[in-house]
Amino acid sequence: MKASQNDYYTYRVTWSDEDQEHVGLCTEFPSLSWLATTPETALRGIRKVVAEMVADMSQAGELMSEPLASRRFSGKFMVPVPLEVHRELVIEAAEAGVSLNRLATVKQAH
Repeated sequence: MKASQNDYYTYRVTWSDEDQEHVGLCTEFPSLSWLATTPETALRGIRKVVAEMVADMSQAGELMSEPLASRRFSGKFMVPVPLEVHRELVIEAAEAGVSLNRLATVKQAH
């Protein structure tokens, strides 16, 4: 059986204290959710809602979110930090004899 695009979206089920039920969510469609008494039912519900949304959007010719699983990432991202933190990291990298990028990679791995 061939998987549909809906199978590649990122689904999550969590407990909602406010609703006293499990809530099914889809990362690529943050405005959608499904409440249910069991996690399994919440997952089935959100998958159904997403499938319906994708079908409606497709029929209307609208662009929809690409599944995160299908996206390609560069492995790079920029994060602004306070000037003093930047200075301290540059000094630490220089003292360790490594580049700032290498130092940041090592630090984020720990």
